[in-house]
Amino acid sequence: MSISNQSKNIHLLSRAGFGISAREHSLIDFHSQKKLFEEIGKNTPPEYLDKVSEESKQMALELLEMAGKGKTMQNDQGDNKKDIRRDFRKQSNEDIKQLSVAWMDLMVNDEAQLREKMSLFWHGHFACRDANIFHTQQLLHIIRTNALGNFGDMLKGVSKSAAMLGFLNNQQNRKQHPNENFAREVMELFTLGRGHYTEQDIKEAARAFTGWNFEPKGDFVIRKNMHDDGVKSIFGKTGNYTGDDVLNMLLENKQTARYIVTKIYKYLVNDTIDTQRVENLTDNFYKNNYDIGGLMKNIFLSDWFYDAKNIGCKIKSPVELMVNIRRVIPMEMDKPDMQVMFTRALGQELFRPPNVAGWPGGKNWIDSSSLMIRLVIPRLIQDDTEFQLAIKPDDDTMMGGYMKEMRKTIQNNNRYKIKAKVDWTAIYRIFDTTKRENLMNDIEMYLVNKQNNSATQKVVETIVDNASRELYIKSAAIAWMSTPEFQMC
Repeated sequence: MSISNQSKNIHLLSRAGFGISAREHSLIDFHSQKKLFEEIGKNTPPEYLDKVSEESKQMALELLEMAGKGKTMQNDQGDNKKDIRRDFRKQSNEDIKQLSVAWMDLMVNDEAQLREKMSLFWHGHFACRDANIFHTQQLLHIIRTNALGNFGDMLKGVSKSAAMLGFLNNQQNRKQHPNENFAREVMELFTLGRGHYTEQDIKEAARAFTGWNFEPKGDFVIRKNMHDDGVKSIFGKTGNYTGDDVLNMLLENKQTARYIVTKIYKYLVNDTIDTQRVENLTDNFYKNNYDIGGLMKNIFLSDWFYDAKNIGCKIKSPVELMVNIRRVIPMEMDKPDMQVMFTRALGQELFRPPNVAGWPGGKNWIDSSSLMIRLVIPRLIQDDTEFQLAIKPDDDTMMGGYMKEMRKTIQNNNRYKIKAKVDWTAIYRIFDTTKRENLMNDIEMYLVNKQNNSATQKVVETIVDNASRELYIKSAAIAWMSTPEFQMC
């Protein structure tokens, strides 16, 4: 079956970004995929997202001052310090929610769509939780800065971030008493993947990472008195290796390139792996020194990416779904943090991955309850009605206290309303020149990248409002966004 240029471009926008927007609609008929990719794939330096509240800044200063005083003074202020730490964590969690909103706004509006799409991928790949807003912002900036750059640079930046070192307990990793958690996750989740290292490699690599720590302000530091500078044997090599040496060894191993490419292929192309294509992409990625931007070109400018089997085959993540809704129907939300509540109910909250492995994705995004919420969100935007939400359970016992408090919040106030002012005029303008008899097909193409889907189209036709052209477009758009097809990209 021949795929139209329009369909190819909508597919490209869905995978290299967060879907088509009213602003970009005029481009999809005439732009080549190369031209469109150049527009959304620009690797411009990202702005630093700063959502630290004045309250958090003040409490952080107080904690730093206490940390700089002697032990006697700290003991005298012990209870006060605990209170400040508790209040700081509470305010930090609120600030992190605002950071989530700000980042989702960028996903909706920023022209550098590919950078933000890949930042979301790396955010899941380098899954991390930190109740410190300063550390969380720092890690996000490292990821967004390197999202289309060099994987090795990003790996080293993430590995030396306060958020990741704290999350993986490397402050506890010291000579004679090594903690293997950091070394294990770097190999298993960040680089090689399970089964491509030995337990001895983990033990010896953990020794190399001893002393890797961070200052109170979040700056990376190697505490020499905690570092094991003895000889280690890692991956069959013996030497006085440091943490940087281990990271370089992992990058020298082609399995790291293969592991990364396989995950990216599943994220951008298809959950079903084409082994030969992945191997070809791996060869180029490895040969080009882990150039992520080059890998993106190899994927999005290939003919096979636009094969019919790769179009509309992936389930949108909760964040992708909410961002996509806001792009296809431009809107201003009365309470922007409501989108965080909905993505959480659907199983994905930015900066709160379920565990160290991140979100599993794919079919795991859908169950009977989440599908019901997904299908009703567009109507909630239109009708301004209340809806009851239940938070999904968290399987990370490390975050039990946080989730316990969050469940309590949900149980006490579990009816929500999405108040949004939708710019329907922008949507009507898209279909200005479309003949009445072609409206349904064009709306279907705009929203689900298909046409003449007879079974679903018949259902949609039964619920549209024919009172006027505007009401027809509006009701048809909401109806299509409430279908299972809209959950796919």
